Amino acid sequence: MLTPELLEAVKGYTANLTSDVTFVVQTGEHESRAELVDFLKKFSSTSDRLSVVERDDERLRGPASFLIEADGESTGIVFSGIPGGHEFNSFVLAVLNNAGTAVKLDDGLKRVIEAVGEDLHFETVVSLSCHNCPDVVQTLNQFATLNAQISAEMIDGGVYSDVVDDRNVQGVPAVFLNGEPFANGKIDSSTLIEKLLSKYPNITSDAATGAALPLQDVTVIGGGPAGVSSAIYAARKGFAVTIIAERFGGQVKDTMGIENLISIPETTGPEVVKGLQAHLKDYDITLKEHLRVESVEQGDIKTITLSSGEQIRSRSVIVATGANWRELGIPGEKEYIGNGVAYCPHCDGPFFKGRDVVVVGGGNSGIEAAIDLAGIVKHVTVLEFLPELKADQVLVDKALERDNITIIKNAASKEIKATDGKVSSLVYQDRDSGELETLETAAVFVQIGLVPNSSFLKDVVDMTDYGEIIINEKTETSAPGIFACGDVTTVPYKQIVVALGEGSKAALSTFEYLVMHAPEVSEEAAEAA
Repeated sequence: MLTPELLEAVKGYTANLTSDVTFVVQTGEHESRAELVDFLKKFSSTSDRLSVVERDDERLRGPASFLIEADGESTGIVFSGIPGGHEFNSFVLAVLNNAGTAVKLDDGLKRVIEAVGEDLHFETVVSLSCHNCPDVVQTLNQFATLNAQISAEMIDGGVYSDVVDDRNVQGVPAVFLNGEPFANGKIDSSTLIEKLLSKYPNITSDAATGAALPLQDVTVIGGGPAGVSSAIYAARKGFAVTIIAERFGGQVKDTMGIENLISIPETTGPEVVKGLQAHLKDYDITLKEHLRVESVEQGDIKTITLSSGEQIRSRSVIVATGANWRELGIPGEKEYIGNGVAYCPHCDGPFFKGRDVVVVGGGNSGIEAAIDLAGIVKHVTVLEFLPELKADQVLVDKALERDNITIIKNAASKEIKATDGKVSSLVYQDRDSGELETLETAAVFVQIGLVPNSSFLKDVVDMTDYGEIIINEKTETSAPGIFACGDVTTVPYKQIVVALGEGSKAALSTFEYLVMHAPEVSEEAAEAA
């Protein structure tokens, strides 16, 4: 994996290290150990400040594990397995953050993590093909960097299969805290932080006591295509802009194949998110990431309260919080998340190699999931509630070409059953005959659409019965000074290109509102007018 080109690129990152970093590899024998040592030695060749030592260390899981030390002191960060694939960035960032590069975490969250006063040992079981896992690994590594009482270990489930078996892991990332399950399956950095805040509620006050942001012209809630688009357009008008992103990139991050983003014939969700991040950095925009908005208080000046306890005062608000995966709401779904019930086929599909699985949902997401899984598993059965599939015909045609995909229409999922704590079957009703049928399956991948992330605005703006924020053609909501755009709204056709356009429209409407109705517009914005 460490090609000469990649090593040359790494040299650029390690050129400014300010601490000596040592990779401590556990002694002993393991089929992956020689490859791990070779990997670390090649990586260490990029800087005189990097080195590899081999010694017995009780903090390490086994001979295919290594610990990162900085200036002879443990960082609390362990990698069990070779941090390749998507985890290579986690490894590089862990080195940089412990050797002079500041942790890029919101200041309020830093205060929260630094205030934790007891020993926390996080273990994260990952798959190197999982594109969501690095966010979790990197966040926990940052926790360890900020607080000496916190340690974090990445465990490659492919290398340490005994951990997967002993802990019944069937979905990644699977996070354990002090040996007990902490979070698994459909999680990200904001989920981890939320769980930590709920575990230590008293430390949120420390975040709230930090230096508050000055009054903002525009506060954007949401870090997907709509939110980033609106933030950039608002910043170009000279406004003071803050963007609050519980999960930067939103649902786009989970989309692997994108072929309808005009001017880009083919790309992936992670690549689109990289582009959004790069473009956002071109402007003076405050990004507060991994934070959830608890409430928005109306008024000429709106008050936004964050999950960290911090409050932001703003003349206007643009809501672009998107949507989240819709759940089936049937017995067994919540109970077996991470043990056969999954929402990300790219992350969890490899765990079911050579086995039969079910995908619930016949829209684009469901059929795309079936096609992806068909290359990994033995057989995929797609269940669609309606008499006809909702997916684009080009996707349906691709699915029908596969001899290991079966599509069942007019099927209502009723219950997910398990044996020994792992999914073993799904019961569905034939809506034509009324008969109940049972499908033997190792996993159920739920792909039935999205639910708007709008609950924090209950009683603040008007919504539909489905939770979509009602907007007009100018993205205005029922509340003056609060605008909304993207998948969280009533705008039809939930597409990336639509969200980008709606985000820019929201910013332009906000500009008009501030110029016409808010007397205290910043000098830069006044000049732009």
